Amino acid sequence: MAAPTTRGRSYGQYCPLALAAELLCRRWTLLIISRLLDGCRSFNEIHQGVPQISPSLLTARLNELIDAGLVERQPTDRARRYRYEPTAATLDLAPLVDGLAVWGQHWARDMEREDLDPAFLAWSMSMRMNTQAMPPGRTVIRFEFAGTPAGLKRFWLVCEAQAVDMCVKDPGHEASLIVEAPLRTFVEAWRGIRDLPAELRRGTIRLVGPRALVRAFPNWLLLSALAPHPRKAAGREQTLARAPARAQEASVSARKPISRRK
Repeated sequence: MAAPTTRGRSYGQYCPLALAAELLCRRWTLLIISRLLDGCRSFNEIHQGVPQISPSLLTARLNELIDAGLVERQPTDRARRYRYEPTAATLDLAPLVDGLAVWGQHWARDMEREDLDPAFLAWSMSMRMNTQAMPPGRTVIRFEFAGTPAGLKRFWLVCEAQAVDMCVKDPGHEASLIVEAPLRTFVEAWRGIRDLPAELRRGTIRLVGPRALVRAFPNWLLLSALAPHPRKAAGREQTLARAPARAQEASVSARKPISRRK
């Protein structure tokens, strides 16, 4: 394994924290590590979970992690396709990444418009669907978000055989259920800042489809694993989360563990 270069990134200190920060505090690196901890293994899977990074920069960051001994690149049966397997060094980062995500839910700044990435939201939802509660056969959910560029307005989740595929183009199957919402409202509900059932009752998040599926939808969507953690930073989101009409479901704390962070 080649020794990773730190030219221009070294803090000039032997402190282990400084040495770790040289690698982990590079732009995108912690997010890529988070996707690996979430179970993403192919280049495309990782890229779906970090959609704003360019393919060339993702390749560069993965190579840095390989050189540093955090990732092993393994060949697959397909030519020029690889699996990226986290090593013990990356797995040891799980508590740190989880704790940092919780800290961000508590204390990071309020979201701004440029933070509202619908592609990342769709990917996150694909990782947090309660497939056990969904009807047998294929279920296609079409999401239509207002307040986004035209090319990012619609996404589909195709759920079949307890597997969920996220599609940015029409998968060619009729939608079983359509979800319509302003993007910010839905992201705030996803993060637990708004109460999803309350927004459904108000009609700010609208469901179109058979009554049985409309009633079942809140049980399908597990929300972000960070949703149970309250906002502590003063600002719009904390005020919204504390509004009297907002009441988190009592069962939210028993949902899937933090390993699906988003």
